[in-house]
Amino acid sequence: MTDSGNSTPPPAGVGAETGLTSAGGLAAEIEWLRGRTAHRHLLDLATGMLAAQLRLSPTDAAEHLEALAQATGLAPADLAADIVDAVGEGAATMPGGPWTAAADGPPETFGTRLRIATSARYPGETRRARRVVAAAEATDTVDEAARTLLEGGLAPHGADSLWLWRGTEAGCLRLVGHAGVGASEAVAWQWIPPAAPEPFRAVLKDGVPVWLDDGPPTGLPLPGASAHAARALLPLHRRRALVGLALVGWPGPTALDATVRRALTGLVDVAGAVLGGAETEQPDAPVLVDVLDALARPAMLLGRGPGSGAPTVIHLNDEAAATLGGAPPARDRSLSRAFPLVHADLAHLARRAVATTRTQRAARLPASARPGETTPLLDVRVLPAGGGRAVVLWHTVGDVGMATGRAVARLQSVATFQDTPDGGGTVWSEQAYAMFGMDRTEQPVPLPGLRGRVHRDDGEALTELLTTLRERQTGAQTVLRIVLPDGTVRHVRVAAEPLLTGDTVTGIVGVFQDVSDSRRTEMALTATFDHLTEVRNEAEMRHQMALQLQQAIIPEVPGLQELPGDLVVAARYRPAAEEYRVGGDWYDVLRLPNGQVLVAVGDIAGHGIDSVTGMVALRNAQRALAFTGHPPRHLMGWLNEVTLRTGGGTTATAVCALYDPRDRGLVWSSAGHLPPLLLRDGRARLLGPPLDLLLGAEPGYAYHERRTGLRPGDTLLLYTDGLVERRHDDLAAGLERLAREAERLSGRPPDRLVDGLLSTAVGDTDDDTSLVAVGVRGRPRTR
Repeated sequence: MTDSGNSTPPPAGVGAETGLTSAGGLAAEIEWLRGRTAHRHLLDLATGMLAAQLRLSPTDAAEHLEALAQATGLAPADLAADIVDAVGEGAATMPGGPWTAAADGPPETFGTRLRIATSARYPGETRRARRVVAAAEATDTVDEAARTLLEGGLAPHGADSLWLWRGTEAGCLRLVGHAGVGASEAVAWQWIPPAAPEPFRAVLKDGVPVWLDDGPPTGLPLPGASAHAARALLPLHRRRALVGLALVGWPGPTALDATVRRALTGLVDVAGAVLGGAETEQPDAPVLVDVLDALARPAMLLGRGPGSGAPTVIHLNDEAAATLGGAPPARDRSLSRAFPLVHADLAHLARRAVATTRTQRAARLPASARPGETTPLLDVRVLPAGGGRAVVLWHTVGDVGMATGRAVARLQSVATFQDTPDGGGTVWSEQAYAMFGMDRTEQPVPLPGLRGRVHRDDGEALTELLTTLRERQTGAQTVLRIVLPDGTVRHVRVAAEPLLTGDTVTGIVGVFQDVSDSRRTEMALTATFDHLTEVRNEAEMRHQMALQLQQAIIPEVPGLQELPGDLVVAARYRPAAEEYRVGGDWYDVLRLPNGQVLVAVGDIAGHGIDSVTGMVALRNAQRALAFTGHPPRHLMGWLNEVTLRTGGGTTATAVCALYDPRDRGLVWSSAGHLPPLLLRDGRARLLGPPLDLLLGAEPGYAYHERRTGLRPGDTLLLYTDGLVERRHDDLAAGLERLAREAERLSGRPPDRLVDGLLSTAVGDTDDDTSLVAVGVRGRPRTR
């Protein structure tokens, strides 16, 4: 049977090989597919009823349904709705159960009901209601079903909320689905105990609806908009058994007449069948979810993923869900499913926001436009929300104020401008007129119109600027020589940002800066070759000094260093591929007077001689503090204070461990560093560190510590991010590759192990790398 009765045509591009669609197109396509699913469900339901009533095969029943549609002049979907209602009309109310079709009746009885159903006395409202029911039955989760019933069937009768509770073996009611309800209110009414308010008990006891036109009796608490708002409580049945309760709410007092009651009873009756769908977990931050739902811009709440994996989507507000074509399914809330093109960037921003407790920003994700890509996320903000959560805010339409601010940030601004595609809405600030030698009464010139005022050799630069703004849809800047009416030439830097609506450029905003003086200065400096050579040599000397200083302070341990407690240690330092990126990595292995062994690895943010000198200060401070004999958590707390007072605003990550030879116990603390890797019996395992802050992030912070017992044959690896980080990959994937490579090289002594890992290192960021392997002598346990 065909789907000719589906009155909604597919959105443009559905079924065609159009590559990656925009978010708006994807949303339309998903909505259309959901409509087709509900449409197909209704046709299948009617076909099954025809097969049962007329004793036909499914194929014959489908052909019979199509023939009936042609004979009656109805669309197949409308006829299917009438058939389902006709069977329902002949059903009997079962004691304590739902309506059931009289499938064993004679064919002529069913034919009579069918003729009645297809007659003119059945209004379109009945068919619409049946389609709403079919759409609800075709959803994946109880929340989606509740939303479908509310928006498609209950809202036309003035209702603004729907609650669905399912009964439990303990006699309680558990909220499994809702629509039009805030997260905080849903959490408050998640459980209804056996000693429920009287209207609940009445419905559960008698199995009949309770109608409250003016709200519940005074003082009786019930979910709803206000004390006097109308409510309807209805029993939910499934396979003739009472399985739950539904509550429909209105914004105020409402006369629930017989027509409304009859319509609501029919619509909510299907809810008993959908209670078996997947439940949506209640968020652990309901107030935060309500705040995001109140925003008029897309917003998302992310939570910590399992293990060290990528963050997961906890909640999308309606605006965000609309841009994605709906919320992600409960079975897969991974960030990569919701945002397949920018999930790595969002995960990186979320991790940084949580680790640093500071807002992270991105003007656009992805950074620039490419043919066929999805609608970008604009003006992205990622805020730490506590408990490992992060809030992501973005726009889908370019904001003039923010785009202007970004353009101004590219320069030391002088004058601003704004263009529209047709040039009819060009606006200049007052300073721009003097810059172009124009009177304030003259019309401002749109950006493309500057071609007649630009020096002939700079026309290509203006073309490239316009191409970047319009086609690549990303900000850009260039310097143009502007020829004034009196023949004077001025050097004007232009920095601009596109305004986007979806994936269309709807305007350009930016700034002009007169850089004529600085250009003359640059030409003078260019002519002074000796001075430039001196500056270059000085910079080279600083880089060489930083590299030599780092190598002098942190020499490699070429062989095996033997330490108390049957320890053997090998350490390697690999400098950055480019000298200008020499960084602040350090490691230390030191025997202490009390017999313990200090093992530490750290990494200061940034590169250059300032990072190296800061590294030296922290490494020496850690060495001195270790001689006090205090545990790692105290050492890390003191090192945090040292960073705050001597680091000049810098931050660092570190792992500090003390090994006791007497019991082979390793007590360690981490300040936002990568997890140590333990290689035991040929298996590699990442030791999850305490989730503590970076050094230099917060004064007075109390760090935690953990204890790990080592065994003969164990090898512990401490390392910095240069070993595993990749530019376009998730950090968790790099850690997994390191673990696999360590297992492949297991059995080697520490010096050969670190050499093998460095030779096959998975990192590709050209950052420096420190790697320490601590092995415990002895024969490992046989696997």
